[in-house]
Amino acid sequence: MATDRLSVIFAALADPTRRAILARLADGEANVSELAEPFTISLPAISRHLKVLERAGLISRSRTAQWRSSRLDAEPLREATAWMERYRQFWDTSFDRLDAHLRRIQATQPAQPDPRQEQD
Repeated sequence: MATDRLSVIFAALADPTRRAILARLADGEANVSELAEPFTISLPAISRHLKVLERAGLISRSRTAQWRSSRLDAEPLREATAWMERYRQFWDTSFDRLDAHLRRIQATQPAQPDPRQEQD
């Protein structure tokens, strides 16, 4: 069964190490050693994370002589953001309706004395 592209993207983004790698690559191209620097995991483990990110289309990798560098490819992030945007609009609308409902309730309720002012 083929996995859809968004599932692959979100699976890659689910790991905090991979998100940190993407954040670093947002600052510019880097090689495996540079990407591994802040982590306490092995270079092979970083390479496995990079393969997941590459499979998701979030990075591209190139080789110059013995150096292999990685670069951020942001287009899949745009796809994920577009998918999530629909739900942000849903929540914005839901909160607006809740706010309007609470204002209607408050407008029909008699004013209650503030219990903080009744301390004599």
